[in-house]
Amino acid sequence: MDTFISLDAIMLARIQFGFTVAFHFIFPAFTIGLASYLAVLNGMFLWTREEAYLRLFKYWLKIFAITFAMGVVSGIVMSYQFGTNWSVFSDLAGPVIGPLMAYEVLTAFFLEAGFLGIMLFGRERVGNGLHMFACLMVAVGTAISATWILSVNSWMHTPVGYAMAENGQFLPEDWLQIIFSPSFPYRLAHTLTAAYLTTAFIVGGVGALHLLRGHARNHGVQTMFSMAMWMAALVAPLQIFLGDLHGLNTREHQPQKVMAMEGHFQSYPDGAPLYLFGVPDQEAGELRYAVGIPKLSSLILHHSLDAPVEGLDTIPDEEEPPVAVVFWSFRVMVALGFAMAGVGLWSLLARFRGRLFDDTWLHRAALVMGPSGLVAVIAGWITTEVGRQPYVVYGQLRTADAVSPIAASAVGSSLVAFVLIYFAVFGAGVIYLLRLMSHPPEPGQRGVRVEPGPIRTAGSTPAPQVARQNPEQMAE
Repeated sequence: MDTFISLDAIMLARIQFGFTVAFHFIFPAFTIGLASYLAVLNGMFLWTREEAYLRLFKYWLKIFAITFAMGVVSGIVMSYQFGTNWSVFSDLAGPVIGPLMAYEVLTAFFLEAGFLGIMLFGRERVGNGLHMFACLMVAVGTAISATWILSVNSWMHTPVGYAMAENGQFLPEDWLQIIFSPSFPYRLAHTLTAAYLTTAFIVGGVGALHLLRGHARNHGVQTMFSMAMWMAALVAPLQIFLGDLHGLNTREHQPQKVMAMEGHFQSYPDGAPLYLFGVPDQEAGELRYAVGIPKLSSLILHHSLDAPVEGLDTIPDEEEPPVAVVFWSFRVMVALGFAMAGVGLWSLLARFRGRLFDDTWLHRAALVMGPSGLVAVIAGWITTEVGRQPYVVYGQLRTADAVSPIAASAVGSSLVAFVLIYFAVFGAGVIYLLRLMSHPPEPGQRGVRVEPGPIRTAGSTPAPQVARQNPEQMAE
């Protein structure tokens, strides 16, 4: 009975952490890219002095502020679980991960928070130059924050640079090795690119929505859709390439994760197939109803059609991750990645034909794909973290040995509370964000310039340098 309760507590603690992390992850995945997008918009306005860029900057700035706030709040709540549900992990791995998390706060979060107020409210008070610098610092801060967090996560996947104390603690010996662990460069590049793509497809989806609603002559709508489609066309193929490199690195350091991703229960001495679909049966050790392409997995993993590929039959049962979860989450991520690349290519063809703002089916596809980046990053995170099981520090500390000695009832009650509060509070925030996005940006006239001088915020007396809108644009 005690074992049953212990296993229940472990599973509930994992579910709670997974729920809070997944909920939190969607906000930084959006704000990392949106901060850079705002910096680009502000830079374009200062360079061209076109009114439309300024209006578009103000439009997305409010959305960024709300999303940033929800990300901060959800992150704080998530971190408490290190002391409540995972105190053993915090004790044993704290000497390594504690300083890294502190560096994230000192170098990144303070940088973001320090310049966020200037970015939001300071243009009239500090001038365009310092305001632009604040925008850049917020964008850089979000990227640095992601860098430290991914450094922690990468070390947990590929732990190096430490010594093991007699009490089981991980003691740091080489901080450069810890920070730049073997999987860190690949994880960082893949995750940051995913964040930029996530933002591109949200921005593109909002632009597509307003194009479908008849705002095709709104220069702000045109600009956001065009910029988003450029990002999709250029970055989605790069993301597929970076994902392949990350996969090869994972095969080297966590082979059973790749075996689960590929659905390879058996070894293949003369070339492994790439399974597109199937139903993993971990107890029977087989992939039922498999649909695959012969030898293609060997070509992808080893760049040779006949290269041997080991399967889960070479791994002890207690070392295997949950195959079904990893298998399907990986396919969701990959399918969405190729769909993003397809939309990007489609937009290039429409742009070449001069129909970027007239192709209704492209706009419908971009609208449907709007949340695809969020789904893809969650699917990728599930693939990465579930594929690491049964370890929390890969090969060194099992998840079952890292949980706090806490009753299942206590974890279960806090999990229910988290679910109810998160959906109530953050659900209301998301609804408000969607309402903001449902309104088009103020039109802004193509070619109308805002001359150097005071820039008035919304609700104040318009600066005399800004041209008035014509009646047709006001109707939009």
